[in-house]
Amino acid sequence: MVLMNNLNLNDKTKKSVSIQGYEGSFHQMAAKKYFGEDVTVIPCATFRDVIKIAEDKKQSNGGVMAIENSIAGSILPNYTLLQNNSKLKITGEIYLPIAQHLMVNPGVKLEDVNEVHSHHMAIQQCMDYLGQKHWKLVETEDTALSAKHVQLRKSKHIAAVASKLAAEMFGLEIVAENIHTQKNNYTRFLILERISEAEPVLHANKASINFITDHTKGSLAKVLTLIAEEDINLSKLQSMPIAGTNFKYSFHADLEFKELYQFNNVLKDINKCTEHIKVFGVYRNGQEG
Repeated sequence: MVLMNNLNLNDKTKKSVSIQGYEGSFHQMAAKKYFGEDVTVIPCATFRDVIKIAEDKKQSNGGVMAIENSIAGSILPNYTLLQNNSKLKITGEIYLPIAQHLMVNPGVKLEDVNEVHSHHMAIQQCMDYLGQKHWKLVETEDTALSAKHVQLRKSKHIAAVASKLAAEMFGLEIVAENIHTQKNNYTRFLILERISEAEPVLHANKASINFITDHTKGSLAKVLTLIAEEDINLSKLQSMPIAGTNFKYSFHADLEFKELYQFNNVLKDINKCTEHIKVFGVYRNGQEG
């Protein structure tokens, strides 16, 4: 279910963006980090809903969508959503450290806990810690929603694994911090805006494209060579099956460069040895600073 808001979208000082998950989720944290504390989020049940709401100028100014995690890897269906979309473009990105915390209602102590609720991915990320306990582990659809349910049920024996933001929003106390096993855990989020309204990004130094090579031998190698010859860093190359074909693939590529002309040059060059190219967006590298 998509939750709507009544924000005046004519107010240029505020942003309203669609996110996957509920308030208190890591998507909301990413939105706040990029747009500031005043951003209004529109929680969506699915990434498809995120795209749908981001496309609608009557409902939002755009969207924030996770695309890959440093441990779990790429979220492949989201590349397909980008490929099939013609109204949105990538205008930015955020790399958010994922920190999982164990939280309970005020006054509940760690020894009172006998059950832990969270999204299955969060539970797996914290299994080294959770596996030491004799707790019942309950998988839910969302980390933030788990925290909300703990608060609403006023439970004295159930804890949730979620973000610090979720604990703050729902008045829960963190009884164990940073319980995730892999401490170097980041999720990359894309900032999506409507093509009709997005302005060129100043000092852009990264681009995301999708291309389909022709049928000639070594065509992919030619594309990669042209990218390297322009002194562009290929930071990601992801193959994607093309629906309706027999084992034919398109390629998603993230390109990092110092000057925009480098990207423009390589775009012209690889156009000669590809069947199709789509530019998802030209923006600033979110890992800088």
